[in-house]
Amino acid sequence: MAQKVLVILSTAEKEKALTGVLWATNALKYKWVEDVKLCFFGPFEALLAEDESVQASVAPLREYQVPVACKFVSDNQGVTDKLAQLGVQVEYVGQLVADYVNEGYVPMVF
Repeated sequence: MAQKVLVILSTAEKEKALTGVLWATNALKYKWVEDVKLCFFGPFEALLAEDESVQASVAPLREYQVPVACKFVSDNQGVTDKLAQLGVQVEYVGQLVADYVNEGYVPMVF
């Protein structure tokens, strides 16, 4: 069983995104695995910036850690400032994702 999980929220499909948010929140809250890292990527970044119900579902995650979003994508979508206002750390994530995988984190992509 994977002891470390990297949750990548990438989808623009709201229901799929909310499923990933729910899993990540509960995994952190109930310590289902040793560690969980979060990465917001791609279309999910715009969904988060635009949808208040998605913002509300992501808010509890910040109790456990600061989510990271891809700066390259958010800059291209024009949502970097909005994500930062929502308490998301915005940075280039390509190397970060690779580092997590190399450290044994199993990616779960929603």
